[in-house]
Amino acid sequence: VTGQHPPKNKRPKEPGENRIKPTNKKVKPKIPKTKDRDSADDSAPKNQSIMVQMTEKGRFQKPAATLSLAAGQTLELRCKGNKIGWSYPPYLDTFKDSRLSVKQHERYSQLTLVNSTAADTGEFSCWGQLCTGYICTKDETKTGSTYIFFTEKGELFVPSPSYFDVVYLNPDRQAVVPCRVTVLSAKVTLHREFPAKEIPANGTDIVYDMKRGFVYLQPHSDHQGVVYCKAEAGGKSQISVKYQLLYAEVPSGPPSTTILASSNRVNSGDDISVLCTVLGEPDVEVEFRWIYPGQKDERPVTIQDTWRLIHRGLGHTTRISQSVVTVEDFETIDAGYYICTAQNLQGQTTVATTVEFS
Repeated sequence: VTGQHPPKNKRPKEPGENRIKPTNKKVKPKIPKTKDRDSADDSAPKNQSIMVQMTEKGRFQKPAATLSLAAGQTLELRCKGNKIGWSYPPYLDTFKDSRLSVKQHERYSQLTLVNSTAADTGEFSCWGQLCTGYICTKDETKTGSTYIFFTEKGELFVPSPSYFDVVYLNPDRQAVVPCRVTVLSAKVTLHREFPAKEIPANGTDIVYDMKRGFVYLQPHSDHQGVVYCKAEAGGKSQISVKYQLLYAEVPSGPPSTTILASSNRVNSGDDISVLCTVLGEPDVEVEFRWIYPGQKDERPVTIQDTWRLIHRGLGHTTRISQSVVTVEDFETIDAGYYICTAQNLQGQTTVATTVEFS
């Protein structure tokens, strides 16, 4: 190699030379070497993959970031460790698929998928677990993953369980049209049904991610409508299922909650109802909890929860979730504070109103 220094041990050493020079050379060369070794030790565990794949020939090899396998092949992945966690396409969990098995052995965990299909296309990953008693956390230094395309004749798209799907567009986060392909080399385009035209993935508003689909980076109301994807590969083309894009005007966050009583002053023997209402995102569920005056005395009440989607101009879609507590034959013990707590994944909101005995 040009510029490479000749080996240092070619010149014969004089007797006693090794006793003199180590005092000069021992410190200087080893300091940078120690640093290099330390930095290598720091970075090596982060890049270390614990996953291997068994090939058809019965050999093991580290899988690439993306693999392409023919549908029908058996997939076997192993990850080193005595406590391993796995992640794989949700499709396999949704239907409790018996084709998939995960077994933990003494030194490794084994994932096996038989009779694979195009629907199994997706990310397969594993990680070591650090456990204290029954509580386990992910060991970020011991991971492995690969994205596998299962190619199947006549299936350019990963099959969908339905012929029509809804994608909600939220102004404060990305939206994904999940038309994923089974062929790595496929060319995929996005189209609007009406007016009929191709929607360009310009990399600014919309990008295509082969592992997710078409990603709307900053959704807005102009994006709503019915869309579909088209894939071309090997001289063949295919159309995906259709997706209805609905714009949700309510930003994500703890529930926006209101409470209203049918009357705040009630006569003895009357019926009273208290309504708790949440306006939220179309795909975000809300849970309700009530505290009411007669609860300690086990006063019988009726509680009913409902929800529905409403369209509020310009195609904006909002979910209305409601809970109503009804008290019949109002008594003295029913007077006081009626407290409603609404909770979603982002947090909870508590509201209250008083009902007095007239």
